[in-house]
Amino acid sequence: MIIAVDFDGTVVEHKYPSIGKEKPFACETLRQLAADGHKLVLWTVRSGALLDEALEWCSQRGVTWYAVNSSYPQGSLFAGSKSASPKIEADVYIDDHNLGGLPDWGDIYQQISGKAAARHSRHRHRPRWLKRLIGK
Repeated sequence: MIIAVDFDGTVVEHKYPSIGKEKPFACETLRQLAADGHKLVLWTVRSGALLDEALEWCSQRGVTWYAVNSSYPQGSLFAGSKSASPKIEADVYIDDHNLGGLPDWGDIYQQISGKAAARHSRHRHRPRWLKRLIGK
């Protein structure tokens, strides 16, 4: 899947234009989602030097992005077109402004990986990082 992820308030606490403290297990979950084969798109209001700072912060924590503020790694395929849309095309959007708020990163992983139904029956088969993440 293509997963669009907001930065401020989602990966880190809101301190814009500074970078806040990492939300618990955000980077660990993002690294695992990428390892699971999902394409992560950074979807943020940040631009210029502030965006560069956020990208460096992520890189230092091993989080890499398929694309940044675009549906495609090389930027918009429709750059300069009047019909181009700034909306990111994704299967899932993770943002702290979701209706109902941002779930914790353990729940996000469970929902995306499709393992929510098996949550209580397979505790011993879960990777150690996931057990720490969901507290099981």
